[in-house]
Amino acid sequence: MERDIESRQDIELLVNTFYAKVKEDDLIGYIFEDIAKVNWDLHLPKMYDFWETILFGQKGFKGNPMEVHFKLNMIHPLEAEHFDRWKELFNESVDELFSGPFAILAKQKAESIAGLMLFKMKGGILNRPGSSSRPDKL
Repeated sequence: MERDIESRQDIELLVNTFYAKVKEDDLIGYIFEDIAKVNWDLHLPKMYDFWETILFGQKGFKGNPMEVHFKLNMIHPLEAEHFDRWKELFNESVDELFSGPFAILAKQKAESIAGLMLFKMKGGILNRPGSSSRPDKL
């Protein structure tokens, strides 16, 4: 069994493994590479800080992920399938490398973050079968 996420080095391994998958992915890779044109040398250290803050309470992360994703969503709509694939690749990366309470927490946080972002991208209304986008039908 793998060990748990215990350090910044572990976070760096997780983030690097995850984004290597993202870059190659047919469904979401182009969003990062062609639409957002991510500068990986800048983005990856931010993601190390982000996950270190989320998992260990460190105060290194500075930024507004929602604002960045809102701007991207205006250029190229981010859909449920994109967030689902992001979560799938993240969870796959965690499970390949780690096992334990922080690994579970990382997957729970990723689920929450992706769900909240999708909810906000869609104006607070999730488009699910059987749901209505009309406020009077909620």
